[in-house]
This record gives sequence, C-alpha cells and structure tokens, in this order.
Amino acid sequence: MATGIVAISGCVGGYVGSSELPAEDGRNDPTTDESDERIPGHELTDHPWTGAPTVIELADGGSSTLRTVPSRHAILSEAAQGGPVTLPEVWAWQADNHEPSVPGPMYRVEEGSTFDITLENSEDVRPHTLHVHAIEKSWMDDGAPASTGQRVDPGEEQTYRFLADTPGTHLYHCHYQTQNHLDLGMYGIVRVDPTDYEPPDREFFLTIRDWDTRLSRQVAGAGTDYSHRDRNPDVFTINGRSGPYSFHPEEGSPLIVEEGDTVRVHLTNNGYESHPIHLHNHRFEVVEKDGGDVPEAARVEQDVTNIAPAERKTIEFTADADPGIYLLHCHKVHHVMNGDTYPGGMVVPLVYESAMDSPQFEAAMEKAGFDG
Repeated sequence: MATGIVAISGCVGGYVGSSELPAEDGRNDPTTDESDERIPGHELTDHPWTGAPTVIELADGGSSTLRTVPSRHAILSEAAQGGPVTLPEVWAWQADNHEPSVPGPMYRVEEGSTFDITLENSEDVRPHTLHVHAIEKSWMDDGAPASTGQRVDPGEEQTYRFLADTPGTHLYHCHYQTQNHLDLGMYGIVRVDPTDYEPPDREFFLTIRDWDTRLSRQVAGAGTDYSHRDRNPDVFTINGRSGPYSFHPEEGSPLIVEEGDTVRVHLTNNGYESHPIHLHNHRFEVVEKDGGDVPEAARVEQDVTNIAPAERKTIEFTADADPGIYLLHCHKVHHVMNGDTYPGGMVVPLVYESAMDSPQFEAAMEKAGFDG
C-alpha cells in the first residue's frame, strides 16, 4: 500500500476456542449472550485494538521477531456507515515493535535471501507455530506439529530459518490447531521479489477472507454454540475490512492510480471459501500464480478470476478507463454484503487520482468514516 494503506494492501511505490482457554482465564463461562444470535459488533473483551498492517523489508541475513497478541478487530469502524462491527477476540500477529494486526505484517525479501523469523510466544496462553508456504526451510522449520512434533508453548520461542528460493507472493500462518488459529486471524503474506524484479507504476497486496463471527464470540466468552462442521461465514473482508470501511485511505485498501499507470495487484486467499474476484471496466492478465510466472503465451485478458483457499494470483492491467471510481469485489454477491445490507463486505475501490475531487469520492469517504 502507499502510506498507511501501503503497509499491506497498497502501493509500494507511493476453533473450538473455548477448549483452548485455560481454566483460570475465567472466560469459558457464558457471560452476556443468552442465544446463538450473531452480533458482530458485540464487545465481550477489553483486548487492545489491532492496528494497520505494516511492511517489514528484510535484507539477506535479516531477522524479525513475531508474536501473537489477543486483540479486538474492527471490521467496520464506529464512524463507518453500518458500524461498528467488531470481532471481540482475534489472535493477531505482531512484528517487532509494530502494532498487532489482522492480516499480520507483510515480509518482503529478495530472491536468494536467507532470513530468520523468531516466534516469541510471550504474549499468549496457547501454543503456536509458524508455517510459510512455498519457500525452502528445514523439516523442523516447517511449523507443522503433526509432522515435526514441535510447537512453541507459552514462554518459549523458536527461530525459523528460510531461504527465499521461490519468487512470488506466499502465505504464512499458524499451523497449530489450524482450524482455530488461522480462522482467528493468524495469517499474513511473505513476498519474494525476483532478482530482476521491475516494479510497476502501482503495486497492491490484497488478502481476502471469509469469517464466521461465532468463533470469535465463543472464544471471547460468549455463550455461542459453534462447531467448525457448521461453519457458515457472515462477514467478508479485504485486508481485514469490509466495505465501506475498506474504502478508508488509511485504515482500508483503496487502489489509487493515475491514468496510464501499469497496475499490479497481488491477490491472496486466507479464508476457507473460493472467491471470484471481478474488476470493473478494466481487462487484466494473471501474470503470477502461487509463486510461478504465467508464460505470456498462456495469458488471456479477463475481468474475473477465481481465488481458491490458500491460492495466490497476481493480476496486471493498465489504468486506461474513463478516469473515475471502479469496484474490485467478489462476485458471489452475498459476499458483498454486511448482514442484509448491500453493498458492503468484500469490496475495495479502484480510484483515479483525478476523481478524488468529485462529489462521488467525497460521499464514499463519508461512508468510510474518513474526515480528512
């Protein structure tokens, strides 16, 4: 993203959770909820709020410390139209001295680099691990307890070493009790730039996500009946926000471009469902998939591409439409809703800079809760 939004989404140029809570925690018993009704804005905890994701650039031999911090997360801020909608408990990643965030920080490295990430489990009461897709690591650094027998218990730490041998956009997540930990926000992006990488005029990173808010509420101590076998998403986000909050230029992920720009958007799916992503009034090509370049002979112009769980695709296009404001969104239309309200959910805007003085942009910013 480009200032606040550049951190994870934007222009680099410019569980059965109750069973995992310790008995002394005191949040296993139902407190405020008397039914299974979903109340996404219901606040059951006093955890700190998540901040905006950041970009951590690591040189060859670089290192970073990653922690897990129980937090609250705003899907829609109080100022955004339809807000507030919050997840009362998420397990957010925190890198070094940055704020905890959902998604977690994006790690950016160059091809061929070796780098270390130390998982320091000092802020939580549960075991965790770190699993990174695609890039090389030793068996014991794979972060999958079912095959390695290793996990990082509270009060412990483990340093994972990686070789950035596979260029592309990759995922990382906790692989301990994955059905809980991934679904409560423990995911992020590792970007490996090829040695000959030529950045486009505008570059954005978007991670799409479906949520069943009952899990967050159950782990936060509500009397909510939830089973993963009964998972039924009711909240849909891009970079952790739903529309219209996703339009916010600092907390959301608008794609801001100038006419004629070459635009590259890296799409990742850290959720459990597939999402057909559609871009209005522009034709794009898929140029990368799961860390592999798509040969030019295999590329076709299109305006919708499906992103399966854990899949990554990079799309590229020229900002050559009539300058204005256009939408990028999931085309499962009920995923572009907040409850029964449309539009919302899994949507962000593509905004031409020349349209930022229009009444339409002003109205969009008002709905997003931005008063700058």
